[in-house]
Amino acid sequence: QVQLVESGGGLVQAGGSLRLSCAASGSINGINVGGWYRQAPGNQRELVARITGGGSTTYADSVKGRFTISRDNAWNMVYLQMNKLKPEDTAVYYCNVLIPYDGGYWGRGTQVTVSS
Repeated sequence: QVQLVESGGGLVQAGGSLRLSCAASGSINGINVGGWYRQAPGNQRELVARITGGGSTTYADSVKGRFTISRDNAWNMVYLQMNKLKPEDTAVYYCNVLIPYDGGYWGRGTQVTVSS
């Protein structure tokens, strides 16, 4: 079992920045992919950014050049640095990790609201 707790969300003006943190605990040794997803009201949950154990990253087209995902070496923390925020970035942001042959784990989410 893995427990994930997100933090760092809040209200920010367009053009501003936020840094989301995801604290992982439990059986984290097997994690090989970490990611951030978001869900806006009325929309499906979508991938924002993903990072592998080897450090490879993937970003949604809508956030490329503005968001950066990172992690510490032990998978204790996964971060999402968000710059140049736009109102359309408003959503609940969820942390997710994957463990081979075990499955995926989700946090409860943190609200990000970007005002125009």
